[in-house]
Amino acid sequence: MIDRIWIAVAALVVAALPLSAQNGTYSGFSPYSVYGVGDLHAAGTAFNASMGGVGIATRNKRFVNTMNPASATARDSLSFMADFGLSGKFSVFSQEDLKSTKTLFNLNDFVISFPMWRHTAFMVGIQPFSDTGFSMAYSDKITSGEQSIGYTGTRAYGAYGDGGLNNFFAGASATLWNRLSIGAQYNLYFGTISKYSASQFGDASYRGQTLGDTLQVRAHTAKFGLQYEQPIGTGRMVIGATYRLKAKVTGHAIEYSNISELDLGRHDLQKDNISIGDEIGVGVSYARGDRWSMEFDYLTGDWTGSNFDAVRGFRNNGVYKFTTSRMQSFKAGFEITPNRNDIRYFLRRCTYRLGAYMDQSYYQVDGRNLTAAGITLGMTLPVFQGYNGITFAIDLGQRGFGSTFVKEKYIGFHVGFNIFDIWFRKPQYQ
Repeated sequence: MIDRIWIAVAALVVAALPLSAQNGTYSGFSPYSVYGVGDLHAAGTAFNASMGGVGIATRNKRFVNTMNPASATARDSLSFMADFGLSGKFSVFSQEDLKSTKTLFNLNDFVISFPMWRHTAFMVGIQPFSDTGFSMAYSDKITSGEQSIGYTGTRAYGAYGDGGLNNFFAGASATLWNRLSIGAQYNLYFGTISKYSASQFGDASYRGQTLGDTLQVRAHTAKFGLQYEQPIGTGRMVIGATYRLKAKVTGHAIEYSNISELDLGRHDLQKDNISIGDEIGVGVSYARGDRWSMEFDYLTGDWTGSNFDAVRGFRNNGVYKFTTSRMQSFKAGFEITPNRNDIRYFLRRCTYRLGAYMDQSYYQVDGRNLTAAGITLGMTLPVFQGYNGITFAIDLGQRGFGSTFVKEKYIGFHVGFNIFDIWFRKPQYQ
């Protein structure tokens, strides 16, 4: 058993390496990721993604649920569980007559969970928290009225960035009186975000300018959760809640300019009083045995005092004004398994899911929140014995508003490998 634990921990460390080494590559791509810490990554595994992102009130012993730390005790008492996920996204961006596309494929999560002692369980893993990736360019022609700079040709502008933050978490939960489960989780956010802007002249004899920031970000916080299970008729209802504390940002920023041909200096981010907003979530689910379940979740978080809009490297100095605000999400999901014990038809043993969501960003652009909405489809194919399976999810959505802003239509893909084993069973001999 000890050997298996060390193997699992080693796999977790190896899985963290590609997540933490994202500088110079795109973990996500969107022109809106220029703001703050970028786009917040959807929490959870492929299992959660296939049901619209719900999970606050989920108690499912077949899957690792990272949405609520209290859910870790929803398991067979002797079981070890793990989840390894991959995700991809195809996006089409449009603004008036302009269009572009982008395709990405990344590691999504690696999580392990196992019991500690009676009615308690432990969970540890790593997942993306935010994604930054953008590349924008345009050019104009300098008129005779601007000849004070000594040039009347063309001038090109560009902005590009990459990186993101990851979340390493470790949590534990306990079940009291067979119905109430409580949990606590430690979150460590870490990563590198790079953002640059450049201007170039058509005549190479005129020197262009490049300005940029490389942000080494760290923050840590705690998340608490509870779930209460109540039998109702032949089914059961679960009420769940989570609360994540505000996280103070530390680390440093390096400012760059090619005019001086030197780094402008190393700046301590702790002096800027920046923080990642808190988050409150509530959810309710109803399940009828192992056959079907449905759930509705609501999340909200206050980023108004995060101060990202006042600090270079996080704020945007472009045409549109960026301000932090309150984020919120509405999520709903449904799943059904026709006959989990069917020995004749494989597809009747599979689980099918449907979900929907609406997200409002943690910032405003020119006084308006960026919204996203979509539907999800998914299924889990049982593999071998126990609860081993492969989960597939598809996310069809759109975000953006107004005719002058960039709209994004996307198709997201998720694949999760659900691993199950009995670790603590004593061998029996006859």
